[in-house]
Order: sequence, then structure tokens, then C-alpha cells
Amino acid sequence: RIRPQLAKEKIEGCHICTYVLPGEPQLVLGKDKAFTYDHVFDMDTQQESIYTHCTESLIEGCFEGYNATIFAYGQTGSGKTYTMGTGFDVNIEEDELGIIPRAINHLFRGVEERRQTASEQGKPVPEFKINAQFLELYNEEVLDLFDSTRDIEARKQRSNIKIHEDANGGIYTVGVTTRTVTSAAEMIQCLKLGALSRTTASTQMNAQSSRSHAIFTIHLCQVRVCSPDNDDNVTDNRLANSSEINEFETLTAKFHFVDLAGSERLKRTGATGDRAKEGISINCGLLALGNVISALGDRSKRSSHVPYRDSKLTRLLQDSLGGNSQTVMIACVSPSDRDFMETLNTLKYANRARNIKNKVMVNQDKASQQISTLRTEIARLQMELMEYKTGKRMVGEDGMEGINDLVHENSMLQTENNNLRVRVKAMQETIDAQRARLTQILSDQANQVLAKAGEGSEEIGNMIQNYIKEIEELRAKLLESEAVNESLRKSLSRASTRPSLYGGPGGSFSPALLAPEKEASDVIEMAKKSLEKLKKKERKKKKRYNRTLCIFPVFFTRARICRQEGSDHEEGEDADGEEEDFDMAGDETSDDSDSDELEEKENVQADLANITCEIAIKQKLIDELENSQRRLHTLKQQYEQKLAMLHNKIRDTQLERDKVLHNMGSMETGTEEKAKKIKVEYERKLSSMNKELQKLQSAQKEHARLLKNQSQYEKQLKKLQLDVTEMKKTKVALMRQMKEQQERNRVTECRRNREIASLKKDQRRSEHQLKQMEAQKRQQELILRRKNEEVTALRRQVRPVSGKVSRKISLPEPLQEPSHRATPGRMNTSGTSAVNGARSSPVRMGSTYLSRTARAKWQSLERRVTDIIMQRMTISNMETDMNRLLKQREELTRRRERVSRKREKMAVEGADADRSLASLNEELESLSANIDYINDSIADCQANIMQMEEAKEEGDTVDVTAVISSCNLSEARFLLDHFMTMAISKGLQAAQKDSQLKVMEGRLKQTEINSATQNQLLFHMLKEKAEINPELDALLGSALQGGKQQRIHTVSEMLVIENPSLCFSTLASDLMKLCGESRPRSKARRRTTTQMELLYAGSGDPSCESPTGDFSVPLLPLSERLEGSADMQETVPLNEPSGLPYGVINPVTAPKNNRGAKLQCVYVAEGHTKPVLCVDATDDLLFTGSKDRTCKVWNLVTGQEIMSLADHPSSVVSVRYTSSLVFTVSTAYIKVWDIRDSAKCIRTLTSSGQVGSGDICSSVRSLSIPPGESQINQIALNPSGTFLYAAAGNAVRMWDLRKFVSTGKLTGHLGPVMCLTVDKLANGQDVVLTGSKDHHIKMFEVAEGAQGSISSSQTFDPAHQDGVESLTVHGDVFYSGSRDYYIKKWDLGSKQLLQQSVSAQADWVSALGVVPGSPVLLSGCRGGLLRLWHADSLAPLGEVRGHDSPINGLATNSSQLFTASDDRTVKIWEAKGSLEEGVH
Repeated sequence: RIRPQLAKEKIEGCHICTYVLPGEPQLVLGKDKAFTYDHVFDMDTQQESIYTHCTESLIEGCFEGYNATIFAYGQTGSGKTYTMGTGFDVNIEEDELGIIPRAINHLFRGVEERRQTASEQGKPVPEFKINAQFLELYNEEVLDLFDSTRDIEARKQRSNIKIHEDANGGIYTVGVTTRTVTSAAEMIQCLKLGALSRTTASTQMNAQSSRSHAIFTIHLCQVRVCSPDNDDNVTDNRLANSSEINEFETLTAKFHFVDLAGSERLKRTGATGDRAKEGISINCGLLALGNVISALGDRSKRSSHVPYRDSKLTRLLQDSLGGNSQTVMIACVSPSDRDFMETLNTLKYANRARNIKNKVMVNQDKASQQISTLRTEIARLQMELMEYKTGKRMVGEDGMEGINDLVHENSMLQTENNNLRVRVKAMQETIDAQRARLTQILSDQANQVLAKAGEGSEEIGNMIQNYIKEIEELRAKLLESEAVNESLRKSLSRASTRPSLYGGPGGSFSPALLAPEKEASDVIEMAKKSLEKLKKKERKKKKRYNRTLCIFPVFFTRARICRQEGSDHEEGEDADGEEEDFDMAGDETSDDSDSDELEEKENVQADLANITCEIAIKQKLIDELENSQRRLHTLKQQYEQKLAMLHNKIRDTQLERDKVLHNMGSMETGTEEKAKKIKVEYERKLSSMNKELQKLQSAQKEHARLLKNQSQYEKQLKKLQLDVTEMKKTKVALMRQMKEQQERNRVTECRRNREIASLKKDQRRSEHQLKQMEAQKRQQELILRRKNEEVTALRRQVRPVSGKVSRKISLPEPLQEPSHRATPGRMNTSGTSAVNGARSSPVRMGSTYLSRTARAKWQSLERRVTDIIMQRMTISNMETDMNRLLKQREELTRRRERVSRKREKMAVEGADADRSLASLNEELESLSANIDYINDSIADCQANIMQMEEAKEEGDTVDVTAVISSCNLSEARFLLDHFMTMAISKGLQAAQKDSQLKVMEGRLKQTEINSATQNQLLFHMLKEKAEINPELDALLGSALQGGKQQRIHTVSEMLVIENPSLCFSTLASDLMKLCGESRPRSKARRRTTTQMELLYAGSGDPSCESPTGDFSVPLLPLSERLEGSADMQETVPLNEPSGLPYGVINPVTAPKNNRGAKLQCVYVAEGHTKPVLCVDATDDLLFTGSKDRTCKVWNLVTGQEIMSLADHPSSVVSVRYTSSLVFTVSTAYIKVWDIRDSAKCIRTLTSSGQVGSGDICSSVRSLSIPPGESQINQIALNPSGTFLYAAAGNAVRMWDLRKFVSTGKLTGHLGPVMCLTVDKLANGQDVVLTGSKDHHIKMFEVAEGAQGSISSSQTFDPAHQDGVESLTVHGDVFYSGSRDYYIKKWDLGSKQLLQQSVSAQADWVSALGVVPGSPVLLSGCRGGLLRLWHADSLAPLGEVRGHDSPINGLATNSSQLFTASDDRTVKIWEAKGSLEEGVH
């Protein structure tokens, strides 16, 4: 629904960016972006039309038991509350009523109509019960608007209303007031009371904006008489006649009317404070609703999880969005181009919701559902029984139900009969038409004949026509009667010849006619014999009747075929015989159609199939044996033939041999050589024949073996035949056992069903308990998340720097610029190895990951991410441009209105106004032209945004899901590693940008303060000078009149617009001329300055201007500016080339010869200009004090300097931090800084116990200590952060930080106290350990509330040989380092010396600390060396070159070490392994 334009929008010149196609449910946004919905309502649509199209059918569905939901969505001020009707006005008219009041009237009107209809029909009157609930979802808390006892402050408290889900997935609430209503007026009154209790407020976009989601729910319960579903199909007379017995059903339905709060942008609504929190909560709920709609409407996500529990709004509407409900969503949009982006997002939101498909069901009580189910089942069974009785259904041989062939044949014949009837009807109509035509022709001929004779007339012609018509009708009836007579005659002759053919004693007929009859009789007799044989085999089984029923139709079909080939007079007897046999089979079938036997057959079908399969296998074996026997017989014949042939060949060979021998004996003249040749040849032939004989003998043996096996095969064949017979008998026995097995199975199934029911009951109970436990867990997680959010919020208030505590120092931007595709050694060693565990070796990572496919996938994903970022940046920039153009148009429109009013006023005056009117008209024309140009630009911008949106939807060339799903494990690791690198890089860049933004905000704030000071001073100075300078007085008066509420700087407003860079310098020169001041020459600078020099210090001397054109430094007197330009740079951190460098924490690459060290320097903080004397650190902040009189605060997350705390009188020798307060020590002063409020010094503490508000010490460098004060060497805080101890002189001053008062001091040392540390005992007392130049270490026990001078409770002996320089506590022991080069270990409990190291250092032990997570002591000396000692034995573990200059301070946090040195740097160290075996 598009709301009309507001008067304010019309005044401001907003154009309409929506268009509705007439007659089509389509809306066009911008130029050509079209959206299609079920209904589209334009600006002039009335409330009645919207209700008729959207809600009327839903109310009617509620009377039938269907749930319904209707909710309005849109930006704030788009008309949702007006459409729904939840906001009531006293003067509202009837045609402006919203959906809810109309639905209430419709509901009660429908109730009365149904009651009246039932009374008129004499049926029982239905009973209706209507309840109403009205909920409000405010800041994710469900509130009851019907609860009259709650006050206005109750909405800030936690609600007691609970949301539950029933077994069917329906959502219901517990603890909500439910009101039962009986009339429309009563329900509307309830609606009004709830609407008045709803939370509303005013914003810049809506004067009465809804600040909560409202859900008005109507529960309808009706008890009515069941309406029979199929009255026409009732086949049971008893059921049909029992209509006087009324059956009642109970239907329930619920109707949700949801008025959502509008989505809004805080920069447009101008919401702050509670309004801003409400807006954030509203947007969170709508975001969860959008995620649910996306999950339900997106086909690719339908199998995924639907996040109903992300918000209470989606949880309340769970069954409405994706369950049992008919849901209508009304998207309310604004037509103005100012709201173009909100309208576009709303339309896309609604377009996704249109894809959701809900499955709705009637909400009946269980009794009504069971009655309806049983009624449907009875009707189905009656229909099935009727089909069995009529023969339409039958049970086949295999036990499967099927449709009888006669049914199909009957349906075909009926279709043919209907076609013939249509044809006969058409032919009858044709005959009638031809008869009428013939009658007309004959009558015309008769009339012509009479006309020729001269006797024709009209009456005679009509009479002739009637006679001819009657004659033709009688002729047709005569022909029809003759045809009937002929058919009856043929029937009579057929009936008279039938006895002679079948029963006549003298009847004779030809064999040709008798042969088919005999064949048919033979077939019937064969069928009967087969039937009797089956009855004998399966006499005790009723299933055999079914088999005979299945066999009979086969023989009947064959008999029918035989009968069709015979003569006509045989059909009667065959039909009689068939009907007789079929009746017999039908009787048998009716006896066997028992439902129990059907179930029995289904249960044992598997066993029968196994038996049948085995019989088929045996039969196949028999066939194979028979085939084998036939092959054996053939082989035998072949062998016998070959054997006979070989015998003949042997005989011929013997004969040939005898013949040769005979010839040899007769040949006396032959030589021996010839005889030898013949002999050799014959021996060769004889040997070959012998070999062949051996082969034949082996073949003969094989033949004998086969003959022997043949008898075995015959025996096996007989055995298999016997097995087949036995198996057939087994099959019969198995079928006999079927019934018994079926009965046992039925009993077992009943028992199992009971067990399953009990198990399901237990499962439901356990699932219910599981859901309860899950709900408790979710509630606990929610509470924990809220607590964590509260802790995070408090921590952000305490610490001005954002970032996670657990994160380490990330890399700065300059070193992160190179391509992140490469895997630097630093990242692999510090970040990737910690994440990937075993995958810490870079070589192994390279060989595993760097494959061509993985790189290609990463490049495609990287391109896709870059494209998405660029698209979103482009859209954001376009949206910014459009908002800028809208503001310009709004300003020009207001200016045009002012000019128009001015012109009208001058036209009314009319005196000497022609020239002014002409100029005003020209100005109006130019303003109108500018507005038109801006409108064109806005339209182009909207078109570009739409084009980008379409490109974003259509241009998804890389399917990210497909790419990721196709990855194997190594490729996934490769992609994950690169994504981690990219995320770290982007996070680092974002953190650096945030840090730079904060710095720029601080500069802007400082510049604004300076500008306000300058303006105020300028105003007062001008007032003084205006008394003696008339020109300045006139200029000042005109400026005050034109600016009204503005400051004096409006004098130079036009100059700023023309040339901002020259504005202040030009104004300064003009004012200086007016004031009589001259520009000072640059030859010599005066020590005293004039007012104008103080005011415009940067514009008078070019040498003082900033080279980069940035903001100037804070204004100070020239004398101070000449003496300490560096100090000014320290006050506000400026990133200028001419000033000090801005502090940065840079990474350090370990040298090749030191990469095996377990203690490595990973980062170095650079930014101080002089030696760093002290250091303190938390997990995300670093504090350093230096001789350059500054204390710098660093962000360990971003690696950037946050602020610089300057204006110390001398070097900063000690620094401590607790709960957003920083304590810095310089000479005899302790400055207390609140870094939450622009790093302002809020207190100054002195060594003598004085407290000053703000910064009371001089910012000028001074090494002298005021009288009565002492040099403070070090400070320490107790573990709770409530007391501060300062080593001043030979005593320690105590400060209560809760009141910022001095409570006393610790005395006892003879020399200055150089170091101290604080711990807490088990009884809550503070233990202060002090080391002094008098070589002694003392312990003081400070109780809670102790005041005055406190003496030491213990002096530790033996003392050091020189002054004590450092102390550190580790558990129940502490360590001391001295100028005597030794480290001693002391027991706090026994106050005894435990151990002493060998010569610890080659110089003073200036710093001590314990390595985090390791029992290792770290010491630093003036030579710059860091030595490691075992914490238990003080055995040396190695040394590392820390700095090239003396180490002045050492601090630790949970994972890192920090060392401060004279080389102006602070190094950050990390332990890369266990240090107990040594450094390397």
C-alpha cells in the first residue's frame, strides 16, 4: 500500500517515485524497476477496498477452523498503524476505520448470521466463544496491554510472560490476560484501552511513532453440528436414515493482527537516548524477521535451519510465518523520493515473503477429528464393498487386488453405446429434416399443378401440405414396424430350431458343426478334471478355491474363442454351461473371500516365494541332466563311429603290411639300401600308428568312464525328481502351517504395538524434558550473553580503546600493504602456527597448500569478495549523494518559499518595488532551475541505484557455495588460511582507521574549542573598539542583525564560501586595520604580544603556518611558543612533518642467528624523543613515561599511539594505570589523568600529601623541587586499585583513591626509598615491600582504614651490599635486585633469605619481572642485557641482548614482556616455548 504524500513532503518539494500500472498488481519504482504482488493499492485507495481484498476471506476462513495472520510492515511513518487500525482518534470517521475494527464487526456479524441460519433450518444453534489478547513487544520484552495494574515504569522491568510451543507446533503464551467478549462494541473498547497503553513517541519522521510491535489476537471457539461431507454418495440406508442423530464438532481458530514498528535509520529519525535504544531493538527484531522470511522463502535454504528463536517477535509469529496459518503481509511504503532507499528495501522484503507457502489445516478437537476420519473410512469401505459385490474388484491368483476385465469391457461397451445413441439422434434429426424438405417439395408440385388448372388457393395448398406430411410420417412408422416384425420373425425361427439341434431324437447335423462343440466340451471337461485334481491335492486348504477361481477364466476364455468359431445355435448352450460353471466358481470364490485369509496370504507370501524358487531350481537341474544325457548319447555314437573307422584302418594297414612282406620275399633282385629305406619308412608309419593307437585307447578309457558316469547321472536324476516331489509335499505342509503362523504373528504384532506405544510415550516425555532443559540452557545462555554485553559495555566505558582483550598486537598498515596472498614468516610464526597447530612449518604449508586448483579457487573467491565490497561501496556512495541532493533541494525549496513570501509582501506594498520585484523574479527562476536540476540528478541517482541492485542480483557469476563445497581438505585449509590472513589484514586496517578517526575527532574538538575562544575574544574586542570606530560599529551592528542567534563569525560567512583558505587572514587584516593595529615586522619579535597577535597567531607570520595546511596548534603566547615548540606538539598529537613523529608500534623480524631463541622481541614502540624511564601495561593498553616530559598511551590492538599526556615539569619517572585513571610521577608531583575525557588532568597529588584540583604544577621545564616536598621515585597500587603508595624521600606516602586524600605514611628507612611493590595477604591487609639506598628491604602491613605514621613490621636480613633498585613478588616469595649485581630470593612467610644468585649482572640490576606462564625470573641491567633465572633455584638460564642502552623499567601482562630503555624505545617480548631448559 502506498500512502499519500504528506503536506511537509509537498512543501519541501519531494517528488513521487512510485507508479502503479492500472488494472495490474504491479508497482514500478523509479524509472523501470517493477515489483509484482497479489494486490497493489495506490495512494487514493480507501480502507474499505483494502479490507475487502485482504481480510474478508480470512475472517470467513476462521469460521471454518483456519488460523489467520495479517501484519503490516514498512518504514516508520508509512501508514502501518493507520492501515491496521490500532491507533484510535476521537474524531475518526467511519470510512477511515482500519482493518481490526472492520474485522471485529465482520466477525460478530458472521456469528449472528450463522445463529439465525441454524434457527431457520431447525438445527441446533452453534455456540461461539470469543477471547481477545493484546501484546506489546517493547525492547525484546513481551508486555500485556490488557494488564491494568502495570505502571509506566514496568516496561523497563523484565516481563513474566512466557512463550511455549505445543505438540503440534502451535505457539501459545503463559501469563497473558485473556478477555472474553460478547459483542463488537466490547471488543473495540478493549482495543482502544490497549492502544492507549501502547508505547509511542515523537521522532523527526513521525510525530506519533510506534516504538513497539503490537499483536492483537482473537481466539474463536465454536461448537456446531457436523455437516455431512458426501450426502449424495451415502450407500448405507441405515446411515442415511439416521440424520436425526446430531453429531457436534468443535472448531477453534486464532487471528493475529500484527502492527510492526517501523524500520528506521537513526540519522533520519534523530533519535537519541531511549528513542535510539528503542530504534535499535526494533531494527533487531525486524532483522530477525527478515532472516526467517529469507530462510522460508529461499528455495535453496528450505532445508536449512529457520532462526525463529533469534527474536521474540519471530517466536510469537512462528506458526504464522511457516506453519498452520493463512498469512497476509501488507507492505506500507512512502511515495516520496526522499524515502527511496527505504521503499526499495521494503519492496524487496515483501518480495521474499511472497515465496513462502504455508500448509493450513482445520483446527478441530480430537473427537471431531476422529469422527471425521471414521466417517471417511466408512464411506471408503462401503464403496469398496459395493465394488466387490458388483464384481468390479477381484483378487488375482497372486493375491493382488485388481479390476475385473468385465468392468473394462462394460465401460467400453457403454462408451460405444453412448456414441451410437448420439449418432442415432443425429441421424433422426437428419431424417426429420429430409422428410420436411420432401413434404415441402411435394406440396409445391401439387400447388403448381392446381395453379395450372386454375383451382389453386392458399387454403388448398396448406391442406395438401398437411396431408403429404401425415402420409410421410405414416410411411416412416410403417417401415419401422416392418423392421421390428422381421427381427421378431428371425428370433422366433431361431427359438423353434433350438430343440431340434440339441434334444431332438431324429435330429442330425454335420460333423463340421459338431466339431467345435466337441472341442469346447473337451476343454470344459479338461478344466473340470484339473479342478478336481487340485481339490484332491489341497483339500484341507481354503486357498485352493482362489486358485481354481484364477484357473477357470483361462479355460472359459478358450471356450469362448471356440464358441465364436462355431455356429449361432451353439451359443445358447455354451453360454448356459459357462454361466453354470461360473456360478459354481463364484460360489467357491465367495466362500474364499475372507479377509483373514487375505492377510494370511500376505504374511506367508515370502515363504511361498522361497519354496517356488527352490522348485524351479530343481526343475532346471532336471532339465540340465536330461540335456546332458542326450549329449552323452550323441557323443557315444560319435565315439563308436570313430572306433569302427579306426578298426577298419588297422585292418587295412595289416593287410598292406602282409602284402609288403610278401612282395619283399618275392623280390630277390632288390638291393639292401632299398630294403633299408622301405624298412625305415614302414617303421616310421608303424610308430605313428602306435601313437595314434595309444590316443584311441585313452579315448576308449574316457568313453568307458563316461558310460560309468551315465549311470550315476541317472541315479542323481531320479534322486532330484524325488526331491522335487518331496518339496512339493513340503510346500503343501508349509501352506498348511500358514494360518497358525499368521495367528502367532498377529499376537506378536499386537504385543509389539503396545510396546511401541509405551516407548513412544516415554520418548515424548523425554523429548519434553529435553525441550525444557534446552529452554533453560538457552535462557542461561541469554543471561550470560547479556552479562557479557554489560561487562563489555562497562569495560568500554572504563577504557576508551575498543578491542578484544585476548587479541595480540596486530601489524601496522604500512607493513600490511604487500599482497596478503604471500605468507610472511612473521604471520606463520605468530598467528598461523597458533591456529593451525601441527601445520606450523612454512615449507610443509607451501608444499601442501600451493596447488593450482586451490589458488584458482582462492582468486575467484577473492574477486567475488572484492566485487561485493565495491558494489556495496558504490551503492553507499550513491545513497550519500542522493541524501546530499535531497538536503540541497530542501534548502533551496525553503529559500524559494522565503523569496516568494518576500515578493508577495513587496507586491502588496507596491511602493517603488518594480526593480526589486524583477530581481526577486529572477532569483525565483534561478532557484526553480536549480531545483529542477537537482530533481533530475536525484532521478538519475535513483536509476543508478536500481541498476546496481539488479546487477548485484544478476551478476553473481561465481557461485560461492559451489566453489566451497567442491573443495577437498587441503584446499579448504588453504582457503581458510587465506581468509584468516585477509580478516586479520582488514581488521588491522579498520582498527587503524578507527584510531585515526578518533585522533581527527580530537583535533576537530580542539579546533572547535579554539575557534569558540577566538570568536568570543573577537566579539569582546570588537565591542571595545566599536565605541571609538563608527565604521566598525556599523559593521558589527549589521552582522548582529543578519546573524540573529549566530556568533560574530557570520560577518565572514560569504568570504568562507568564496575562499575558505583566505577567510581568516583577510578578516584579520581588515579588523587589524579597523582596530588601528599594524602587522609586526619580521626583523625582531617582541616578547609581549598584542591582542590581534594572540587571536590570529598563525595568520600574522608565514613561518608559523602549518606546512600541510592542517589545523594550527593550540594558541599560546609567543614567548612560550618560541621557548617550547616541542611542548606544544606534545599537548595534542599532530601527524605533521615538521613536528614530532606520531607513535607507532612496529613489528620486529628476528635475525637469522637468533631465530631459535625462545624469548624473542616481536614489536618495538617508537615515538619518544628522549629515554624511556618507566612502563606499565594491560592486555590492550601500554603506558610509557620518558625524559621528554610526556607519558604516551598506546593501543596494543591497533599498534598506534592513542594520546600523549604532556605538561610535566620534568621527566616522568613512574606510571601506573587502573580503571581509566593514569598516574604519572614527575619530580614531587603525581598527576591523575582521566583518559575517558580527552586525557584531562583531574587531580595533582604532592609528596607532602596535598591534593589539587586539575593541573596545578607549572608546565614549564623545572628541575627544582618546591620547599617542603620530596622527590618521588616510584609509585605502586594495591591489587584492588583503591590505595596508592608513593616512595617520596625516605618514606612512603599512602593515598586513598576513593576520596583522593592522604591517609598517612610508612616510615623506617634511613635513605631514600628507590623501589616498592604491593601485595595482599589472606586477611585482606596490604603488604608493602620497600627497597632503599640504605641497602635494606622492609615490609609494612597496612590494615584497612589505617592512618598516620606506620612503622615497618619486618626488616629482611642479610641486607644487600648496595642500594636496592628493584623488587617483584611471585606467589609466596619475592625477589630483590641491587646495585651490588646480585639477586636475592626471600620467603614472605618465614621472612628468611632462601637463595642468592651468583654475580647476577655485569652492572646494576635495574629491573625485575616474572615471565608470564613460566617459572622464570627476568632481570635487566644498565648494560642492556636481559638475563633469565629459574624461579625456584635461581639457576641462570641464559641471557639476551635486550637494548644497546640501560634498561630502566620492566612490565608484564598476561602474555608479553615490556622493557623500557635509554634508546627511546619500548620493546615487546614473547616467550616462544618453555624457558626452563634455557633461552635457546
